[in-house]
Amino acid sequence: MAKRIGILTGGGDVPGLNPCIKAVVERAADAGTEVLGIRRGWAGLLYLDPKDDQSRREYLQPLDKAAVRTVSRMGGTFLHTSRVQPSAVKPEEMPEHLAPGDHPVDGGKHDVTASILGNIEALGLDALVTIGGDDTLSYSERLDREGVKVVAIPKTMDNDVYGTDYCIGFSTAVTRSVQFIHQLRTSSGSHERIAVVELFGRNSGETSLISSYLAGVDRALISEVPFDVEKLAGLVMRDKQDNPSNYAMVTISEGAHFLGGQVVEYGEADAYGHRKLGGIGQLTGEALKKLTGENIIYQQLSYLMRSGAPDALDLMLICVESGMSIEHAFRKVSSEIGIQSIEMAEEFALTTAELSYLPDRRQAYENLGVRTGVDGLKQVSTVLIQAEKYGTPLARAFKVLSQEQRTERMLRAEEKAGRLPATMTVPMMLFILPALFIVLIGPAILDIMDNFIGMNH
Repeated sequence: MAKRIGILTGGGDVPGLNPCIKAVVERAADAGTEVLGIRRGWAGLLYLDPKDDQSRREYLQPLDKAAVRTVSRMGGTFLHTSRVQPSAVKPEEMPEHLAPGDHPVDGGKHDVTASILGNIEALGLDALVTIGGDDTLSYSERLDREGVKVVAIPKTMDNDVYGTDYCIGFSTAVTRSVQFIHQLRTSSGSHERIAVVELFGRNSGETSLISSYLAGVDRALISEVPFDVEKLAGLVMRDKQDNPSNYAMVTISEGAHFLGGQVVEYGEADAYGHRKLGGIGQLTGEALKKLTGENIIYQQLSYLMRSGAPDALDLMLICVESGMSIEHAFRKVSSEIGIQSIEMAEEFALTTAELSYLPDRRQAYENLGVRTGVDGLKQVSTVLIQAEKYGTPLARAFKVLSQEQRTERMLRAEEKAGRLPATMTVPMMLFILPALFIVLIGPAILDIMDNFIGMNH
């Protein structure tokens, strides 16, 4: 058993980081393990001078149950974060206490992994817990190859960390997106406009796709599939005309691009070579206005998607992954989610109480689904009953559930798209084809009528 572990958060912030840190600290404390928080992600280990007291106060924070008692009530990460790549540090960003000549150079950048390993040893860390996305975890893998014991926890709103089923922050990002999309309907409908909502999603369009389905958006543009803006204009105009309120909604991933075009990037590349994305929604809106003549509402949700506290699914996953009992998990989710939904918090609290006094725990799970009538919670109760019966680990069960829910949403979206041709057959026969025949045959019929009239005269 490790006696001292370090924990850090890297890359972009997402809801759920603070509850995750809290879960790790509480679990470690129960096991008698000391936890040392490392501020500002990899930058903390890079710029830390373990011999300097001021440096230790700036980049290190001892963590115990008292230190993390209330952090789960806030979004983001109280340990702070950064986008630093210790294996590729620019000369001007090298720490003052390190000699550049002591570290190998590749492409004009220094690999200071040796210093990182030295700091881990100087701090007496038996293991390192890293919470991050592709970039943070890619360097975690490098440390693993160097012999450091690493526990990697995937987090990203895009839910695209390779080899993982679910990433902390994805559910909340979708929840936030759906909320803001519905709120934008008021202005879109009032002004009878086409709304283009740009969401995060560099290489994965899952956030845009799932949010658009749950919010009932007319069209979704994703990073993986280039789109024809002229075809989009025709589809959106038809959506707008079919809507009694005379407006249309479109979501677009920030990594989406026109057919034959490029991803819209700006600014300098970060330590991992990524430039900022954003603006494709505005370009798409301008193109739609030019093609359709309709006014546009363009809204970039951006950091609003990662703001605030996590939703119930993100919290539940964190709780069960940390090894809590289901009663503790329900109690934790109930206390944390009360800020967002009092009704949901009350249901979880009642389920916690029923688990303690009902003779059959399965009855408590069934009651949760019956009382709420919500399909998602019914699925949760079914999963819990099956896990209770067959001894399936809860973390694995919830991962499978989240995967099944994503697959089900995709199938529903595909089914909806598959029904479109059949749905359009009758309107085409009744309205489009007759009009087409009139346009094609009408002039000939008029000519024949004019000839007969002329012959009569």
